[in-house]
Amino acid sequence: MFRRPPRQQYGALCYRVKKKSGEFEVLLMTSRDTGRWVIPKGWPMTRKCAHEVAMQEAFEEAGVRGVVEPETLGAYTYPKVLRDGVQVVCKVQVYALEVTNMMKNFKEKGERRIEWVSFDEAAGRVREPELRHLFLAFKKKMTDRLSANAATQISTDNEIPAAKQIPAE
Repeated sequence: MFRRPPRQQYGALCYRVKKKSGEFEVLLMTSRDTGRWVIPKGWPMTRKCAHEVAMQEAFEEAGVRGVVEPETLGAYTYPKVLRDGVQVVCKVQVYALEVTNMMKNFKEKGERRIEWVSFDEAAGRVREPELRHLFLAFKKKMTDRLSANAATQISTDNEIPAAKQIPAE
């Protein structure tokens, strides 16, 4: 039987840091067709790099703007039924997007439910095992980065500022 190669899509793992607690939250939204929990994603766009497509889709589908990483976090696959009824497999390359703004008006407003949840909650809600793994791997990456930044801050806090150093005798 003839098997088609997966169709390429690009997605955004949108995240933010809660100001009061410093905890991470990720954006999940419902798909328009089945209502399952997904991340913003879409087809390639002319004259746009993959990470730029991910950023554009996040704006159109969830109304978020921010800073997108140009390196992929990884990929996942899922089955998609096209408008003509044909089922295809899509491979989604995922890019991290740190959300800085949420817009009141955007293209698909009202067509989806949008929620901010923890990494663990997101991993529990999505159906695709590879996407679940990406959420948990990104959680570890961000936790490690936060720990490294805290350790650096502690070591610099313990240093005596140059202007207050006591000269050797």
